[in-house]
Amino acid sequence: MANSFAGIEIGKRSLMTHSTQIQTAGHNISNANTEGYSRQRVNVKTFEPLYRPDLERAERPGMVGQGTDIQSIERVRDELLEKRIVAQTNEETYWETRDKYYSMIEAVYSEPDEVSVRSNLDKFWEGWQELSLYPDSNAARQAVVTRGESLTNSIRQQHSSLRAIGNQINDDIEATVKQVNDYARQIAALNHEIVRSKAMGDNPNDLMDRRDLLVEKLAGLINVTVDQTDPDEFCVHTDGQVIVQGSVARQIDTVPLIDNNGYGKLMWHDTEEDAFFRGGTLGALIELRDKDIRSELQQLDTMALNFADLVNDVHRNAIGKNNTTGLDFFTQHYFVENTNGSYDRDGDGVEDTSYVFRITGTNALNAHEQIGLEGTITLNGPDGDVRVTYYATDTVEEVINRINDSNAEVKAYLDRNSSLALKATSSKDMANPDFVIRHVEDSGMFLTGYAGILRASGADGAYDFNRADAVTSLADAQFAVSPLMEPGAYLEVSAQIRGDVESVAAAFANSQGYADPGDARAAVEIASIRNTKVMIGSERTFDDYFAEAVTNVGLKGEQAANQLASQNYIMNDLRNLRDSISGVNIDEELADIIKFQHGYNAAARFVTVQDQLLDTIINRLGV
Repeated sequence: MANSFAGIEIGKRSLMTHSTQIQTAGHNISNANTEGYSRQRVNVKTFEPLYRPDLERAERPGMVGQGTDIQSIERVRDELLEKRIVAQTNEETYWETRDKYYSMIEAVYSEPDEVSVRSNLDKFWEGWQELSLYPDSNAARQAVVTRGESLTNSIRQQHSSLRAIGNQINDDIEATVKQVNDYARQIAALNHEIVRSKAMGDNPNDLMDRRDLLVEKLAGLINVTVDQTDPDEFCVHTDGQVIVQGSVARQIDTVPLIDNNGYGKLMWHDTEEDAFFRGGTLGALIELRDKDIRSELQQLDTMALNFADLVNDVHRNAIGKNNTTGLDFFTQHYFVENTNGSYDRDGDGVEDTSYVFRITGTNALNAHEQIGLEGTITLNGPDGDVRVTYYATDTVEEVINRINDSNAEVKAYLDRNSSLALKATSSKDMANPDFVIRHVEDSGMFLTGYAGILRASGADGAYDFNRADAVTSLADAQFAVSPLMEPGAYLEVSAQIRGDVESVAAAFANSQGYADPGDARAAVEIASIRNTKVMIGSERTFDDYFAEAVTNVGLKGEQAANQLASQNYIMNDLRNLRDSISGVNIDEELADIIKFQHGYNAAARFVTVQDQLLDTIINRLGV
């Protein structure tokens, strides 16, 4: 049976329970503005009764209660909602990062008209048109030179601005990798402490709140999922890889790559395997640096390289007012000094590769003439070789269009002499060099006897850059060695032409090797390049290039802004729902404190009554 002091024990337990409830409510209020905090509730249960059915007890109905007890202090949290927030966070930060940097990229293309590449290029063409009207005028020649300098300055400025954004993104990647590693280490350390605490029978609510907050922050940097199949082993995964397993945190290293302007690739420290991330801030930054900015720079370099090559091709064969010929209007910087383009790519001291940008056939072709030949042309593409089939009824123009419409990283056009020219574009794969023709092969006779590019048909007569002096497989075709990386960064008007404007060629030499007065054929031909289909990468003309470049940047910026607004809306709804469940409502906590205070006061009064009863029994009975 219950002893006389049982009431004191009941009162004590009640006082302790209400005191803990008041303390927990106060803890909630003090952390109302703490990031990641989930409100806590005290789960109260009745204390074990005095009699249990399996024990001997007095013959009386029911059990004698022993008061209250604290079962646990738990967080108020919706686990499914938390997983959804973690899954969606990387989408929000991904588009937020893209929107931020595309605002910068758009600013590069939205420069004032008087200094933009497009406006300066238009003025350059206009300068040649004016020279074609006044071929003997030094003033017109000076205008061409000055406008050429303005154009090259604007190209270099745009290139520098894009490269600066790329460098900023690269710095951001390195800082983000450090954050990812730091969060992983902190989560692993918290896992260790949480397991120790739970082993003692405690609920480490504040530690788990801190861990969940770190997981959410990590989810903003990379795409993660959480798994806790084993209650003692909390795991965080990313793209099929474990980044945190219990108290073990994997780290990510940044390894510089020479072929990527010194920018680094990401590798797992323990396995040295490449690390890939699709979403979050880090995924967006890597995509921006290695795809978007690289693509913008490649397009600008493609435009600058082809522009200089086409102008130089005409100017080199023309003659100036001072009867100087053979001069390039723009300075060309070649990747290698070897005239055949041979290069030691693996650094072992032996030339093993050929870097050639353009190959021009020896035969003049008629664009509308049927070729009367059948075969398959094989050219290098972004993911292996690309095959272009031609038929006897095809015209030269149709074969050229088929090459240009394919996925090959080699484009074709008829030059000023109606000869077939093949030239390299930028490479999609960073492992392959830009502006280098890597493979040309023809099973038939179109590129051999018809166009005069290859010496022989089939695999044995193919041009392949994976050997030195590969140009020996060409017929007597002309070829140009590949330029330095990023030609847009160093493009400038030739110093010899800047020093003497009379060297600007407007005419073609007559039979005596001199320029006839009033001859403006070269100036007209250079001016006509503006609207000629000369294949600037995947675009046909320079106007196509600028329209495509500006449109792509604008559309990608618009996409990022729209997707970010959509993700913000989704995340705001999810976070508001979480706040309604786990957030601290100060009014509710204050009401609970008042309720718990009344309970505490009542328990205290109960203890006082029990004390009086015991005093009566101990001190007054038997007097």
